Amino acid sequence: MARPDTDVVVVGAGIVGLAAAAALARRGRSVLILERARGIAQETTSRNSQVVHAGLYYPPGSLKAVLCTAGREALYERCEALRIPHRKLGKLVVATNDAEGVRLERLLENGRQNGVPGLEIVDGEEAARREPEVRAVAALVSPESGIVDAHALALSYQAEAEAHGANLLLRTEVEALEHVRGAWRVGARGPDGERERVTCAAVVNAAGLWADRVAELAGIDVDARGLRQRFCKGDTFALAPGRTLELSHLVYPLPSGGGLGIHATAGLDGRIHFGPDAEYVAEPSYQVDPDKADRFAESVSRYLPALRADWLVPEMAGLRPRLHGPGEEPRDFAIEEESQAGLPGLVNCIGIESPGLTAAPAIAERIAHRLDAL
Repeated sequence: MARPDTDVVVVGAGIVGLAAAAALARRGRSVLILERARGIAQETTSRNSQVVHAGLYYPPGSLKAVLCTAGREALYERCEALRIPHRKLGKLVVATNDAEGVRLERLLENGRQNGVPGLEIVDGEEAARREPEVRAVAALVSPESGIVDAHALALSYQAEAEAHGANLLLRTEVEALEHVRGAWRVGARGPDGERERVTCAAVVNAAGLWADRVAELAGIDVDARGLRQRFCKGDTFALAPGRTLELSHLVYPLPSGGGLGIHATAGLDGRIHFGPDAEYVAEPSYQVDPDKADRFAESVSRYLPALRADWLVPEMAGLRPRLHGPGEEPRDFAIEEESQAGLPGLVNCIGIESPGLTAAPAIAERIAHRLDAL
């Protein structure tokens, strides 16, 4: 086998791709990052609520649970060390009636099984003391939850990867992946339409919304393996200027409707944000439907009764790459090194939705360990 042009090609410069590139470059590997957009972290990474999840919701032992809890600790350490803007606000998951109180107890037990520290359930009076705007019969307090500047975090990984010799090419779309004589040939189209081919020993598919299509380029039958992603759109509203609503924590309802519920976030920008909701779409769309304001207000006012629909202004929309469809049971992350499929050195990261931002440091280490073992 001829010497490859680089050790690893990372497809995608979202938070997972950049974290993986940094982890690999730290280990002395030469890394080339290929990103189809004009900048880093343009899609899923930059279009979410920027919440650092504690690990409450995911089945014990699942990748989502294990990588979320490990990633959370690493993320906070990184933010402290590099002065990345973040706040460990804590979260209240609220029950608005007695039936929801039973579900809150189950969520508490699930979080404890996942090793989330500091969890407790408080009554409605204590919840109101902590958050005077909130009305609930009880609340699960998660002190390890928080928010982070996702773009600053992504930039930190880019800087680290490049400091260790990694190269990033923007506006460069991968069009072909071929495993030949023990090496990978990666065909890509550049910003001026020119086509280039790079050889490498390994490929990390961290293409986010397009990860299933990149896997298909390598010959993976994503439908047969249950790896076809669906676009799940989430709209977000913000509190209109001049309206006052004071929150010092993240405030979440209990999960419902295929997501974590329309929650309220006190952002790093000082504004209050509401959402996202969850709606499956056939094609990517980033238009926020302003007519949803009534439904958002109705949902949120169950626990924040002061909120009115005319207090809400459309903010942004994002897309989650999900492996489960409407009405189906939630699926775990799919992070696979594909030697068993006859494609050694290919690591697919598919279905990386929430808590992908929180889990990114741990996902990156998992990828690096898998490639170290080859």
